[in-house]
Amino acid sequence: MKRTVRVGVLCLGFSGLAATDAAGQTPPDFSSVRSEIQRALVDYDAPSMSVAVATAGEIVWEEGFGWADRERRIPATEHTVYSLASISKPITATGLMVLVERGLIDLAAPANDYLGPAKIKGRAFDAAAATVRRVAGHTAGLPLHYQFFYEDEPYRRPHMDETIRRYANLVTAPGERWNYSNLGYGILDYIISRTSGQSYPDFMRDEVFQPLGLTRTSIDIGPGLEDYAARRYATDQSPIAFYDFDHPGGSAVFSSAHDLVRFGMFHLGHDLKVQRRIISDASIERMRQPSGSSGPASQYGIGWSLRELPGGIRLTRHGGGMGGVRTELAIAPDENVAIVVLMNAASPLTGYVAELIWHTLYPDRVPKPTPPERDGAPDDPADGAAPLIEFTPIPELTWVGEVHTHLGPSRLALAIDDGGRVHVQLGDQLWTLLNNARFEDGYLRGGFKGDIGTDDANRTDYALSVELKLRGDVLNGSVTAITLPNVRLGNALTHWAEVRRRR
Repeated sequence: MKRTVRVGVLCLGFSGLAATDAAGQTPPDFSSVRSEIQRALVDYDAPSMSVAVATAGEIVWEEGFGWADRERRIPATEHTVYSLASISKPITATGLMVLVERGLIDLAAPANDYLGPAKIKGRAFDAAAATVRRVAGHTAGLPLHYQFFYEDEPYRRPHMDETIRRYANLVTAPGERWNYSNLGYGILDYIISRTSGQSYPDFMRDEVFQPLGLTRTSIDIGPGLEDYAARRYATDQSPIAFYDFDHPGGSAVFSSAHDLVRFGMFHLGHDLKVQRRIISDASIERMRQPSGSSGPASQYGIGWSLRELPGGIRLTRHGGGMGGVRTELAIAPDENVAIVVLMNAASPLTGYVAELIWHTLYPDRVPKPTPPERDGAPDDPADGAAPLIEFTPIPELTWVGEVHTHLGPSRLALAIDDGGRVHVQLGDQLWTLLNNARFEDGYLRGGFKGDIGTDDANRTDYALSVELKLRGDVLNGSVTAITLPNVRLGNALTHWAEVRRRR
């Protein structure tokens, strides 16, 4: 029989629902959301979920469902510590603003001013324009990047200087466009460490977590929190070996729903009794100011994604998604509401439940969401295949240049045949088709199989993704080695590339 033991989903947090709020009002009835969570965890064969909701400065609901650790039969509660993935970014950005307020970091200064011997390289662009503010807002021109290191594999995270030396190449001009980059937040956590004189985990503990009373929040799993941490599970329901990254500031924070909703309450301007104000209201508002459009209906501030729900509800939020993780933190400043949904599986249920909570709070303004498809995928910025688009050939048939890795340059050539198909050759490897080739918004995009030649990339099976912008007689940008889909999340390692028209 398949997993019949878990049909009865644990639900131990019922007492976490407040009887009345601070004003003596009866809080919203979340019983239908609770029932839907219990049903969905069974239907989607998901391990656990933990939620928290705060309104008007009070936590009105916090509860855990399912198993934080199936093998050890540890139930999830509102105090279970989950890997947050990219919700780490607004938390890291809050630590950054502590140093900004102390006058130790200038958001308008080049990020390179705060780095050591390894610097962000401009290549064809001005690295001095890659300011701290632009790095924090994903508009500095840094590339798509993520690299994971599992404890059951021999590979270990390199020193940040080495990661910067290998991968901190601007692939677009600073300020030209929004491009989600975990590497940027790895650079920010390194800047925090170099500027403060403490390690990034120690600084965040001393200057963010402890002053805000976040006793179950840490970088990675902090000492003493091991027994409270939810285990991450793969899509095949197997436990995932512990992993870390070369971008801790973007991905490495662990926290509970209880702690995280209180972090959200701090950003709503509530000073709880156990909290000390670590940054001013002006800095909190500054973090919400958009620096670039991150999608058709969203923008990005300093560590926060900004969008609007139906009914005009403005959200300051961030999601997180990676192997065995799917998370959501959202605050609505005008409505004075914070919500948290955490899972130890990469499941679309997180976004669905968050929308259910918003609908429950504002039934006349927010439509009731439709349950996601059983095998629905997370909607992280880096996820999803590009649509097939009719290819409009770029001028000239042959382009020749180089792709640069930390090992040196390799020849890169592109050619377009009479049928409009794009062929690509890397080094002396065989010519191959550029799959899903398209030319849109000034960019040539597509993918192909090839060997980029680095040990980093060759840890896993991968394909190469091309994104080159036409600038006069030059196509320049990136070639990224992206791990092919498997049980574990792999890597995206981006390299600078430039080709010119062959005369």
